[in-house]
Amino acid sequence: MAFEGLTSRLQDVFSKLRGKGKVSEEDVNEAMREVRLALLEADVNFKVVKDFIAKVKERAVGQEVMKSFTPGMVVVDIVNKELTELMGGTQSKLAKAAKPPTVIMMVGLQGAGKTTTSGKLARLLQKSNHKPLLVAADIYRPAAIKQLQVLGEQIKAPVFAMGDQVSPVEIARSALQHAKENGNDYVIIDTAGRLHIDEALMEELKQIHETVKPDEVLLVVDAMTGQDAVNVAKSFHEQLELTGVVLTKLDGDTRGGAALSVKAVTGCPIKFAALGEKIDSLEPFHPERMASRILGMGDMLSLIEKAQQTIDADKAAEMERKMRNAEFTFDDFLEQMEQVRKLGPLDQILEMLPGMNKVKGLKDMKVDERQLGRVEAIVRSMTKEEKRKPEILNYSRRRRIAAGSGTSIADVNRLIKQFDDMRKMMKQFSSMMGPKGPKGGLKGLKGIMGKGFKFPFG
Repeated sequence: MAFEGLTSRLQDVFSKLRGKGKVSEEDVNEAMREVRLALLEADVNFKVVKDFIAKVKERAVGQEVMKSFTPGMVVVDIVNKELTELMGGTQSKLAKAAKPPTVIMMVGLQGAGKTTTSGKLARLLQKSNHKPLLVAADIYRPAAIKQLQVLGEQIKAPVFAMGDQVSPVEIARSALQHAKENGNDYVIIDTAGRLHIDEALMEELKQIHETVKPDEVLLVVDAMTGQDAVNVAKSFHEQLELTGVVLTKLDGDTRGGAALSVKAVTGCPIKFAALGEKIDSLEPFHPERMASRILGMGDMLSLIEKAQQTIDADKAAEMERKMRNAEFTFDDFLEQMEQVRKLGPLDQILEMLPGMNKVKGLKDMKVDERQLGRVEAIVRSMTKEEKRKPEILNYSRRRRIAAGSGTSIADVNRLIKQFDDMRKMMKQFSSMMGPKGPKGGLKGLKGIMGKGFKFPFG
Protein backbone atom coordinates (compact mmCIF):
# COMPACT_ATOMS: atom_id res chain seq x y z
CA MET A 1 0.00 0.00 0.00
CA ALA A 2 0.94 3.66 -0.27
CA PHE A 3 3.13 5.00 2.56
CA GLU A 4 4.90 1.67 3.15
CA GLY A 5 8.34 3.27 2.75
CA LEU A 6 7.31 6.35 4.75
CA THR A 7 5.89 4.21 7.56
CA SER A 8 9.09 2.20 7.79
CA ARG A 9 11.26 5.35 7.87
CA LEU A 10 9.13 7.08 10.50
CA GLN A 11 9.07 4.02 12.73
CA ASP A 12 12.87 3.88 12.64
CA VAL A 13 13.06 7.55 13.64
CA PHE A 14 10.60 7.22 16.50
CA SER A 15 12.04 3.98 17.84
CA LYS A 16 15.25 5.92 18.53
CA LEU A 17 13.30 8.59 20.42
CA ARG A 18 11.32 6.05 22.44
CA GLY A 19 14.55 4.50 23.63
CA LYS A 20 15.67 7.73 25.31
CA GLY A 21 14.84 8.49 28.95
CA LYS A 22 15.16 12.20 28.20
CA VAL A 23 14.77 14.02 24.91
CA SER A 24 16.79 17.17 24.25
CA GLU A 25 16.08 19.87 21.70
CA GLU A 26 18.92 18.48 19.61
CA ASP A 27 17.29 15.02 19.69
CA VAL A 28 14.07 16.56 18.38
CA ASN A 29 15.93 18.51 15.69
CA GLU A 30 17.73 15.36 14.53
CA ALA A 31 14.48 13.40 14.43
CA MET A 32 12.75 16.17 12.47
CA ARG A 33 15.59 16.25 9.93
CA GLU A 34 14.95 12.55 9.26
CA VAL A 35 11.18 13.04 9.18
CA ARG A 36 11.64 15.88 6.69
CA LEU A 37 13.72 13.66 4.38
CA ALA A 38 11.20 10.82 4.70
CA LEU A 39 8.30 13.12 3.75
CA LEU A 40 10.16 14.57 0.77
CA GLU A 41 11.02 11.06 -0.43
CA ALA A 42 7.31 10.21 -0.16
CA ASP A 43 6.71 13.01 -2.69
CA VAL A 44 5.03 15.38 -0.24
CA ASN A 45 4.97 19.01 -1.43
CA PHE A 46 8.12 20.89 -0.29
CA LYS A 47 6.24 23.83 1.26
CA VAL A 48 3.86 21.45 3.02
CA VAL A 49 6.84 19.59 4.52
CA LYS A 50 8.46 22.83 5.65
CA ASP A 51 5.30 24.04 7.42
CA PHE A 52 4.63 20.62 8.93
CA ILE A 53 8.12 20.29 10.43
CA ALA A 54 7.92 23.84 11.83
CA LYS A 55 4.62 23.09 13.59
CA VAL A 56 5.86 19.80 15.04
CA LYS A 57 9.12 21.35 16.29
CA GLU A 58 7.28 24.26 17.87
CA ARG A 59 5.17 21.85 19.94
CA ALA A 60 7.85 19.19 20.48
CA VAL A 61 10.46 21.43 22.14
CA GLY A 62 7.96 22.72 24.71
CA GLN A 63 8.39 22.10 28.43
CA GLU A 64 5.58 19.52 28.58
CA VAL A 65 7.56 17.25 26.23
CA MET A 66 10.97 17.71 27.79
CA LYS A 67 9.66 17.01 31.30
CA SER A 68 7.44 14.10 30.29
CA PHE A 69 8.15 10.59 31.61
CA THR A 70 7.74 9.32 28.04
CA PRO A 71 9.04 12.15 25.85
CA GLY A 72 9.47 9.91 22.79
CA MET A 73 5.81 8.88 22.89
CA VAL A 74 4.72 12.50 23.32
CA VAL A 75 6.64 13.49 20.17
CA VAL A 76 4.99 10.61 18.25
CA ASP A 77 1.60 11.82 19.50
CA ILE A 78 2.36 15.36 18.29
CA VAL A 79 3.36 14.04 14.85
CA ASN A 80 0.19 11.94 14.73
CA LYS A 81 -2.01 14.95 15.51
CA GLU A 82 -0.21 17.21 13.02
CA LEU A 83 -0.46 14.55 10.29
CA THR A 84 -4.18 14.31 10.99
CA GLU A 85 -4.55 18.11 10.69
CA LEU A 86 -2.49 18.10 7.51
CA MET A 87 -5.01 15.76 5.87
CA GLY A 88 -8.06 17.71 7.04
CA GLY A 89 -8.43 17.02 10.75
CA THR A 90 -11.77 15.24 10.65
CA GLN A 91 -13.72 13.25 8.10
CA SER A 92 -15.37 15.45 5.48
CA LYS A 93 -18.76 13.97 4.65
CA LEU A 94 -20.81 14.30 1.48
CA ALA A 95 -23.09 17.31 1.32
CA LYS A 96 -26.80 16.60 1.33
CA ALA A 97 -29.33 18.70 -0.55
CA ALA A 98 -32.16 20.24 1.51
CA LYS A 99 -34.53 18.78 -1.05
CA PRO A 100 -33.55 15.60 -2.97
CA PRO A 101 -31.85 14.77 -5.18
CA THR A 102 -28.32 15.59 -4.07
CA VAL A 103 -26.28 16.23 -7.21
CA ILE A 104 -22.65 15.07 -7.39
CA MET A 105 -20.48 16.09 -10.31
CA MET A 106 -17.45 13.86 -10.92
CA VAL A 107 -14.59 15.64 -12.69
CA GLY A 108 -10.95 14.92 -13.51
CA LEU A 109 -8.45 14.10 -16.21
CA GLN A 110 -8.86 11.13 -18.52
CA GLY A 111 -7.45 7.96 -17.01
CA ALA A 112 -7.88 8.98 -13.36
CA GLY A 113 -10.75 6.53 -12.94
CA LYS A 114 -13.81 8.81 -12.92
CA THR A 115 -16.26 6.31 -14.42
CA THR A 116 -15.21 3.44 -12.16
CA THR A 117 -15.22 5.75 -9.14
CA SER A 118 -18.74 6.93 -10.04
CA GLY A 119 -19.89 3.30 -9.90
CA LYS A 120 -18.06 2.71 -6.61
CA LEU A 121 -19.64 5.82 -5.08
CA ALA A 122 -23.09 4.66 -6.18
CA ARG A 123 -22.41 1.30 -4.52
CA LEU A 124 -21.30 3.01 -1.30
CA LEU A 125 -24.50 5.08 -1.25
CA GLN A 126 -26.59 1.95 -1.82
CA LYS A 127 -25.13 0.45 1.34
CA SER A 128 -26.72 3.33 3.25
CA ASN A 129 -30.09 2.61 1.60
CA HIS A 130 -29.90 5.46 -0.93
CA LYS A 131 -31.15 5.26 -4.52
CA PRO A 132 -28.41 6.78 -6.71
CA LEU A 133 -28.80 7.52 -10.43
CA LEU A 134 -25.65 7.26 -12.55
CA VAL A 135 -25.48 9.72 -15.44
CA ALA A 136 -23.40 9.04 -18.58
CA ALA A 137 -22.32 12.56 -19.57
CA ASP A 138 -18.98 11.60 -21.12
CA ILE A 139 -19.88 11.51 -24.81
CA TYR A 140 -16.31 11.72 -26.14
CA ARG A 141 -14.41 8.73 -24.81
CA PRO A 142 -15.17 5.54 -26.72
CA ALA A 143 -17.13 3.03 -24.64
CA ALA A 144 -17.49 5.42 -21.66
CA ILE A 145 -21.28 5.14 -21.75
CA LYS A 146 -21.15 1.35 -22.07
CA GLN A 147 -18.65 1.11 -19.20
CA LEU A 148 -20.99 3.02 -16.89
CA GLN A 149 -23.95 0.87 -17.97
CA VAL A 150 -21.99 -2.31 -17.19
CA LEU A 151 -21.12 -0.93 -13.74
CA GLY A 152 -24.76 0.00 -13.21
CA GLU A 153 -25.84 -3.54 -14.09
CA GLN A 154 -23.26 -4.98 -11.75
CA ILE A 155 -24.58 -3.05 -8.72
CA LYS A 156 -28.21 -2.89 -9.92
CA ALA A 157 -28.21 0.92 -10.10
CA PRO A 158 -30.05 2.80 -12.87
CA VAL A 159 -27.94 4.55 -15.52
CA PHE A 160 -29.28 7.57 -17.39
CA ALA A 161 -27.87 7.86 -20.93
CA MET A 162 -28.91 9.72 -24.08
CA GLY A 163 -26.17 8.47 -26.38
CA ASP A 164 -23.19 10.40 -27.68
CA GLN A 165 -25.01 12.82 -29.98
CA VAL A 166 -26.63 14.92 -27.24
CA SER A 167 -24.72 17.65 -25.41
CA PRO A 168 -23.50 16.80 -21.89
CA VAL A 169 -25.32 19.88 -20.57
CA GLU A 170 -28.65 18.59 -21.92
CA ILE A 171 -27.92 15.09 -20.60
CA ALA A 172 -27.25 16.49 -17.11
CA ARG A 173 -30.42 18.63 -17.19
CA SER A 174 -32.60 15.72 -18.34
CA ALA A 175 -31.04 13.35 -15.81
CA LEU A 176 -31.90 15.69 -12.95
CA GLN A 177 -35.52 15.79 -14.05
CA HIS A 178 -35.53 11.99 -14.44
CA ALA A 179 -34.22 11.57 -10.88
CA LYS A 180 -36.95 13.80 -9.46
CA GLU A 181 -39.63 11.83 -11.28
CA ASN A 182 -38.25 8.42 -10.27
CA GLY A 183 -37.33 8.99 -6.64
CA ASN A 184 -33.54 8.91 -6.96
CA ASP A 185 -32.08 10.79 -4.00
CA TYR A 186 -28.54 11.06 -5.44
CA VAL A 187 -27.47 11.95 -8.99
CA ILE A 188 -23.86 11.08 -9.89
CA ILE A 189 -22.77 12.75 -13.14
CA ASP A 190 -19.80 11.12 -14.87
CA THR A 191 -18.30 13.96 -16.93
CA ALA A 192 -15.71 13.88 -19.68
CA GLY A 193 -11.99 14.20 -19.07
CA ARG A 194 -9.01 15.13 -21.18
CA LEU A 195 -5.39 14.10 -21.13
CA HIS A 196 -4.66 17.62 -19.91
CA ILE A 197 -6.61 20.66 -18.71
CA ASP A 198 -7.85 22.83 -21.58
CA GLU A 199 -10.35 25.64 -22.11
CA ALA A 200 -12.91 23.49 -23.95
CA LEU A 201 -13.06 20.99 -21.08
CA MET A 202 -13.40 23.66 -18.42
CA GLU A 203 -16.05 25.56 -20.35
CA GLU A 204 -18.18 22.44 -20.71
CA LEU A 205 -17.82 21.60 -17.00
CA LYS A 206 -18.75 25.16 -16.06
CA GLN A 207 -21.89 24.95 -18.20
CA ILE A 208 -22.93 21.68 -16.57
CA HIS A 209 -22.24 23.24 -13.18
CA GLU A 210 -24.37 26.27 -13.99
CA THR A 211 -27.22 24.08 -15.26
CA VAL A 212 -27.54 21.52 -12.45
CA LYS A 213 -25.97 23.52 -9.58
CA PRO A 214 -24.31 20.48 -7.96
CA ASP A 215 -24.09 20.05 -4.20
CA GLU A 216 -20.70 18.37 -4.63
CA VAL A 217 -17.96 18.73 -7.24
CA LEU A 218 -15.57 15.85 -6.62
CA LEU A 219 -12.21 15.71 -8.38
CA VAL A 220 -10.99 12.18 -9.05
CA VAL A 221 -7.19 12.02 -9.05
CA ASP A 222 -4.76 9.14 -9.41
CA ALA A 223 -2.59 8.95 -6.26
CA MET A 224 0.11 7.21 -8.34
CA THR A 225 0.87 10.52 -10.08
CA GLY A 226 2.16 12.12 -6.88
CA GLN A 227 2.68 15.88 -7.06
CA ASP A 228 1.03 15.99 -10.50
CA ALA A 229 -2.19 14.97 -8.75
CA VAL A 230 -1.85 17.96 -6.41
CA ASN A 231 -1.17 20.33 -9.32
CA VAL A 232 -4.23 19.01 -11.18
CA ALA A 233 -6.34 19.51 -8.06
CA LYS A 234 -5.11 23.08 -7.71
CA SER A 235 -5.93 23.90 -11.36
CA PHE A 236 -9.43 22.37 -11.21
CA HIS A 237 -10.17 24.11 -7.90
CA GLU A 238 -9.21 27.51 -9.25
CA GLN A 239 -11.71 27.19 -12.10
CA LEU A 240 -14.50 25.02 -10.70
CA GLU A 241 -14.51 25.51 -6.92
CA LEU A 242 -14.17 21.86 -5.97
CA THR A 243 -15.86 20.61 -2.82
CA GLY A 244 -13.69 17.54 -2.41
CA VAL A 245 -11.15 15.10 -3.80
CA VAL A 246 -11.29 11.34 -4.38
CA LEU A 247 -7.91 9.58 -4.44
CA THR A 248 -7.76 6.45 -6.57
CA LYS A 249 -5.07 3.72 -6.56
CA LEU A 250 -4.05 4.55 -2.99
CA ASP A 251 -3.36 0.83 -2.57
CA GLY A 252 -0.80 0.84 -5.37
CA ASP A 253 2.96 1.20 -5.31
CA THR A 254 2.79 4.91 -4.61
CA ARG A 255 4.66 7.09 -2.15
CA GLY A 256 1.47 8.74 -0.88
CA GLY A 257 2.57 12.37 -1.21
CA ALA A 258 -0.70 13.39 -2.86
CA ALA A 259 -2.75 12.34 0.17
CA LEU A 260 -0.52 14.37 2.46
CA SER A 261 -0.34 17.45 0.23
CA VAL A 262 -3.68 17.98 -1.51
CA LYS A 263 -5.64 19.46 1.43
CA ALA A 264 -2.87 21.86 2.42
CA VAL A 265 -2.24 23.04 -1.17
CA THR A 266 -5.83 23.34 -2.41
CA GLY A 267 -7.91 23.66 0.75
CA CYS A 268 -10.11 20.84 -0.62
CA PRO A 269 -10.74 17.90 1.70
CA ILE A 270 -10.14 14.32 0.61
CA LYS A 271 -13.60 12.77 0.90
CA PHE A 272 -12.97 9.25 -0.39
CA ALA A 273 -10.08 6.91 -1.18
CA ALA A 274 -10.09 3.86 -3.45
CA LEU A 275 -8.04 1.03 -1.95
CA GLY A 276 -8.50 -1.55 -4.67
CA GLU A 277 -10.15 -2.36 -7.98
CA LYS A 278 -13.31 -4.05 -6.70
CA ILE A 279 -16.63 -2.19 -6.78
CA ASP A 280 -16.71 -2.19 -2.95
CA SER A 281 -13.23 -0.73 -2.54
CA LEU A 282 -14.18 2.95 -2.15
CA GLU A 283 -14.00 4.14 1.47
CA PRO A 284 -14.72 7.42 3.26
CA PHE A 285 -11.42 9.14 4.02
CA HIS A 286 -10.69 9.50 7.74
CA PRO A 287 -7.58 11.71 8.30
CA GLU A 288 -7.03 10.45 11.85
CA ARG A 289 -7.17 6.81 10.77
CA MET A 290 -4.85 7.39 7.82
CA ALA A 291 -2.36 9.18 10.09
CA SER A 292 -2.46 6.19 12.42
CA ARG A 293 -1.77 3.81 9.54
CA ILE A 294 1.09 5.97 8.26
CA LEU A 295 2.71 5.79 11.69
CA GLY A 296 2.28 1.99 11.78
CA MET A 297 -0.38 2.11 14.50
CA GLY A 298 -2.98 0.29 12.41
CA ASP A 299 -6.60 1.20 11.77
CA MET A 300 -8.83 -1.01 13.89
CA LEU A 301 -11.90 1.24 13.56
CA SER A 302 -12.00 0.84 9.77
CA LEU A 303 -11.49 -2.92 10.11
CA ILE A 304 -14.36 -3.21 12.61
CA GLU A 305 -16.66 -1.17 10.37
CA LYS A 306 -15.71 -3.27 7.36
CA ALA A 307 -16.42 -6.47 9.30
CA GLN A 308 -19.78 -5.22 10.54
CA GLN A 309 -20.83 -4.31 6.99
CA THR A 310 -19.80 -7.57 5.33
CA ILE A 311 -19.98 -10.35 7.91
CA ASP A 312 -23.21 -12.14 8.74
CA ALA A 313 -23.46 -11.79 12.53
CA ASP A 314 -25.59 -14.94 12.96
CA LYS A 315 -23.16 -17.04 10.93
CA ALA A 316 -20.23 -15.61 12.88
CA ALA A 317 -21.90 -16.49 16.18
CA GLU A 318 -22.63 -20.03 15.01
CA MET A 319 -19.03 -20.40 13.82
CA GLU A 320 -17.72 -19.25 17.20
CA ARG A 321 -19.92 -21.84 18.90
CA LYS A 322 -18.52 -24.58 16.66
CA MET A 323 -14.96 -23.50 17.36
CA ARG A 324 -15.51 -23.43 21.11
CA ASN A 325 -16.99 -26.93 20.97
CA ALA A 326 -14.33 -28.32 18.64
CA GLU A 327 -16.92 -28.91 15.91
CA PHE A 328 -15.09 -26.88 13.24
CA THR A 329 -14.93 -28.84 9.97
CA PHE A 330 -13.47 -28.32 6.50
CA ASP A 331 -16.96 -27.20 5.36
CA ASP A 332 -16.89 -24.52 8.07
CA PHE A 333 -13.35 -23.65 7.01
CA LEU A 334 -14.58 -23.01 3.45
CA GLU A 335 -17.42 -20.81 4.67
CA GLN A 336 -15.15 -18.88 7.05
CA MET A 337 -12.61 -18.35 4.29
CA GLU A 338 -15.37 -16.86 2.14
CA GLN A 339 -16.40 -14.54 4.98
CA VAL A 340 -12.83 -13.30 5.41
CA ARG A 341 -12.44 -12.80 1.64
CA LYS A 342 -15.48 -10.50 1.71
CA LEU A 343 -13.47 -8.08 3.83
CA GLY A 344 -11.06 -7.55 0.93
CA PRO A 345 -7.48 -8.56 0.19
CA LEU A 346 -5.88 -10.16 3.24
CA ASP A 347 -2.72 -8.06 2.95
CA GLN A 348 -4.89 -4.91 3.25
CA ILE A 349 -6.70 -6.34 6.28
CA LEU A 350 -3.39 -7.08 7.99
CA GLU A 351 -2.20 -3.51 7.35
CA MET A 352 -5.05 -2.29 9.56
CA LEU A 353 -3.75 -4.25 12.56
CA PRO A 354 -1.37 -2.32 14.84
CA GLY A 355 2.26 -3.31 14.40
CA MET A 356 1.59 -5.91 11.69
CA ASN A 357 4.04 -4.25 9.30
CA LYS A 358 6.81 -5.33 11.69
CA VAL A 359 5.87 -9.01 11.67
CA LYS A 360 8.48 -10.95 9.77
CA GLY A 361 7.13 -12.61 6.66
CA LEU A 362 4.13 -10.29 6.26
CA LYS A 363 5.75 -7.21 4.79
CA ASP A 364 5.96 -8.56 1.26
CA MET A 365 3.09 -11.02 1.51
CA LYS A 366 0.75 -11.02 -1.46
CA VAL A 367 -2.36 -13.13 -1.55
CA ASP A 368 -2.64 -15.17 -4.74
CA GLU A 369 -6.33 -15.71 -5.53
CA ARG A 370 -5.38 -18.75 -7.61
CA GLN A 371 -3.80 -20.32 -4.54
CA LEU A 372 -6.99 -19.71 -2.59
CA GLY A 373 -8.87 -21.37 -5.45
CA ARG A 374 -6.65 -24.44 -5.13
CA VAL A 375 -7.45 -24.68 -1.43
CA GLU A 376 -11.14 -24.52 -2.26
CA ALA A 377 -10.74 -27.20 -4.93
CA ILE A 378 -8.98 -29.54 -2.48
CA VAL A 379 -11.71 -29.20 0.15
CA ARG A 380 -14.50 -29.59 -2.42
CA SER A 381 -12.88 -32.83 -3.61
CA MET A 382 -13.35 -34.38 -0.17
CA THR A 383 -16.37 -36.48 0.77
CA LYS A 384 -18.76 -35.26 3.46
CA GLU A 385 -17.25 -37.68 5.94
CA GLU A 386 -13.68 -36.59 5.12
CA LYS A 387 -14.58 -32.93 5.65
CA ARG A 388 -16.03 -33.82 9.04
CA LYS A 389 -13.22 -36.16 10.07
CA PRO A 390 -9.83 -35.15 8.59
CA GLU A 391 -8.19 -37.91 10.66
CA ILE A 392 -9.51 -40.56 8.23
CA LEU A 393 -7.60 -39.03 5.31
CA ASN A 394 -5.12 -41.82 4.57
CA TYR A 395 -2.73 -41.93 1.61
CA SER A 396 -5.19 -43.37 -0.93
CA ARG A 397 -7.84 -40.80 -0.02
CA ARG A 398 -5.31 -37.97 -0.29
CA ARG A 399 -4.19 -39.26 -3.69
CA ARG A 400 -7.82 -39.29 -4.87
CA ILE A 401 -8.38 -35.73 -3.56
CA ALA A 402 -5.23 -34.47 -5.29
CA ALA A 403 -6.34 -35.99 -8.61
CA GLY A 404 -9.87 -34.62 -8.23
CA SER A 405 -8.70 -31.10 -7.39
CA GLY A 406 -5.91 -30.90 -9.97
CA THR A 407 -3.28 -30.44 -7.25
CA SER A 408 -0.42 -32.52 -5.87
CA ILE A 409 -0.43 -34.84 -2.87
CA ALA A 410 2.09 -32.47 -1.31
CA ASP A 411 -0.46 -29.64 -1.57
CA VAL A 412 -3.13 -31.80 0.05
CA ASN A 413 -0.77 -32.92 2.82
CA ARG A 414 0.25 -29.33 3.49
CA LEU A 415 -3.33 -28.12 3.76
CA ILE A 416 -4.36 -30.93 6.10
CA LYS A 417 -1.26 -30.41 8.27
CA GLN A 418 -1.99 -26.69 8.55
CA PHE A 419 -5.73 -27.09 9.11
CA ASP A 420 -5.35 -26.72 12.88
CA ASP A 421 -3.23 -23.59 12.48
CA MET A 422 -5.73 -22.13 10.03
CA ARG A 423 -8.52 -22.95 12.47
CA LYS A 424 -6.71 -20.97 15.18
CA MET A 425 -6.30 -17.99 12.88
CA MET A 426 -9.94 -18.13 11.76
CA LYS A 427 -10.99 -18.27 15.40
CA GLN A 428 -9.22 -14.94 15.96
CA PHE A 429 -10.89 -13.45 12.90
CA SER A 430 -14.21 -14.83 14.15
CA SER A 431 -13.90 -12.94 17.44
CA MET A 432 -13.07 -9.80 15.52
CA MET A 433 -16.08 -10.18 13.24
CA GLY A 434 -18.58 -10.66 16.04
CA PRO A 435 -21.41 -8.15 16.46
CA LYS A 436 -19.64 -6.53 19.43
CA GLY A 437 -16.38 -5.91 17.58
CA PRO A 438 -12.94 -7.23 18.47
CA LYS A 439 -12.44 -9.35 21.56
CA GLY A 440 -8.68 -9.54 21.34
CA GLY A 441 -5.76 -9.21 18.97
CA LEU A 442 -4.43 -11.77 16.56
CA LYS A 443 -2.28 -13.44 19.18
CA GLY A 444 -0.18 -16.12 17.68
CA LEU A 445 -0.62 -14.80 14.11
CA LYS A 446 3.12 -14.44 13.70
CA GLY A 447 3.58 -18.12 14.39
CA ILE A 448 0.81 -19.06 11.98
CA MET A 449 1.61 -16.64 9.20
CA GLY A 450 5.37 -16.25 9.59
CA LYS A 451 8.27 -18.31 8.38
CA GLY A 452 7.27 -21.58 6.82
CA PHE A 453 3.66 -20.63 6.20
CA LYS A 454 3.54 -20.80 2.42
CA PHE A 455 0.18 -22.30 1.60
CA PRO A 456 -2.48 -21.12 0.77
CA PHE A 457 -1.28 -17.53 1.02
CA GLY A 458 1.98 -18.17 -0.78
